[in-house]
Amino acid sequence: MTEMAPSTPIDSAAPHPWLRRYPSNVDWFAEIPDGPVFSLLDDAVRAYPKRPCTNFFGRITSYAELGATVDAAAAGLQRLGVRKGTKVGLFLPNSPTFIVYYYAALKAGATVVNYNPLYTVEELAFQVKDSETEIMVTLDLQMLFEKVDALLTKGVLPRAIVCSFAKLLPSPKSTLFKLFKRRQIAKPKASAAAQHIVLESAMLVKGAKPTPVAIDPDQDIAVLQYTGGTTGTPKGAMLTHANLTRNTRQVMMWAPDLGQGQERVMGVLPFFHVFAMTVVMNFGIAKAAEIVMMPRFTLDEGLVLIAKVKPTIMPGVPTLFNAIQNHPKIKTYDLTSLKFCLSGGAPLPLEVKQKFEATTGCKLVEGYGLSEASPVVTCNPIEGTPPPPGSIGLPLPGTIVSLRNLGDPTLPVAPGERGELCIKGPQVMRGYWKKPEETANQFVGDFLRTGDVAIMDENGFFQIVDRIKDLIICSGYNVYPRRVEEAIYEHPAVEEVTVIGIPDKNKGEAPKAFIKLKAGHTATEDDIRRHLTPKLSKIEMPAAIEFRDSLPKTMIGKLSKKELKAEELQNRSG
Repeated sequence: MTEMAPSTPIDSAAPHPWLRRYPSNVDWFAEIPDGPVFSLLDDAVRAYPKRPCTNFFGRITSYAELGATVDAAAAGLQRLGVRKGTKVGLFLPNSPTFIVYYYAALKAGATVVNYNPLYTVEELAFQVKDSETEIMVTLDLQMLFEKVDALLTKGVLPRAIVCSFAKLLPSPKSTLFKLFKRRQIAKPKASAAAQHIVLESAMLVKGAKPTPVAIDPDQDIAVLQYTGGTTGTPKGAMLTHANLTRNTRQVMMWAPDLGQGQERVMGVLPFFHVFAMTVVMNFGIAKAAEIVMMPRFTLDEGLVLIAKVKPTIMPGVPTLFNAIQNHPKIKTYDLTSLKFCLSGGAPLPLEVKQKFEATTGCKLVEGYGLSEASPVVTCNPIEGTPPPPGSIGLPLPGTIVSLRNLGDPTLPVAPGERGELCIKGPQVMRGYWKKPEETANQFVGDFLRTGDVAIMDENGFFQIVDRIKDLIICSGYNVYPRRVEEAIYEHPAVEEVTVIGIPDKNKGEAPKAFIKLKAGHTATEDDIRRHLTPKLSKIEMPAAIEFRDSLPKTMIGKLSKKELKAEELQNRSG
């Protein structure tokens, strides 16, 4: 197992600029308790047994009911031989099954490995082998099971637990699903690998309790969270129980006015992604909130659901909020139950924030994080004086952010200068699974390097300028794609934009903009250039502009540059 450098105690006398404007109801110096991740659920079950825990297509499960199922599943996993350190994979969409087996695996002493349901069999096979996953939990939906079945048949995956999707639905919907969606239901026992498959019905013994497992929160790995692999091979960030419980509590401290056992969290982001795992699932459970889940988000269905169930908090990505505020009938939906929305996963364009708040009347708060930090690092204050435009906020309690020289990360930069954002705090991972060299490269001393370029103002508010890997070197000058994107977003016809660097014979690299226009709007390349002329320098002006009907996105819905870069390289080599 890979160790990171020992952490340095926080110096309470250190001159942290962010304390000048820190929220009056949040204590940056507060002690942040750790503990096993499953203690978040156990505490909620004891305090709010009758409170709704999950809401799935209208079927409500209470905290007491979910807690009992988690215990039975944990006991079942232990009967299958799961012990401390066993890797249990979750190959699931948002559903009560995900929550049950996440906490059950941890309670049995296992390490959870999250899997993206959209991955190909080849991508899954790499992660199974790299993580040493021994058991995969999935649903009997054909689109999921066929991939798990392929892994079992090839001998890549030792065993799988298959759970019923229909049983998750309310009775009428369950019956209708079995009648009219039979082709979507897999037949696990007809598989050639049937001897390696355990049905959930054989797993769960009513009233069963797991054998307690001693957890060392600071040392024991709760989750292997694989990074997206946009630069090289995906790596598993080792997140300890303490990393995850403390980050959950840091987020709770940031929103002290939210009620315990009173909130509804909208779960549209996929739980396998680190943002939703912490800010929707673990946070929701810790607040004894009702978690309203959508296994596959569609805008119209999502807006209808928000108006119907009236969630109080909705974490999301910028493209979600952009789509909501651009919906042609947005004024017909009631969003007034939302106390605030939290944006993360990608930079929030200022234009999107302003228009969303003006259109919906709901406050949109931007935060910042990454898989290696469990993930939340900074957030804008929820109440009080509005933060500076484009800010990702202030460091969460107990978190230190340092900006480092882009050429030599051992050197800090002066206030107001660009630097690589580096962090230390209780949420920072122990390292990458089985990758000591990559771990060493990711740290400078005991600070985690993020690869993001940022600046800090005199009050300690941080603003992301761009990703180091996305930086465009044009005629020897740094061009930051985010700055170009922000300028293009200000054009009234633009709905989405992505800017990448493309090879240029004279300049080395040059920016290219890919633009999706709003429905019913038109704009030409000349229109965009006229709009940009007073806003950008000549070196920042896109060398090419391409209009698209849609732009590539990741599983959580954030705009992705990877596919566009690959296209450009292929076009040029072809």
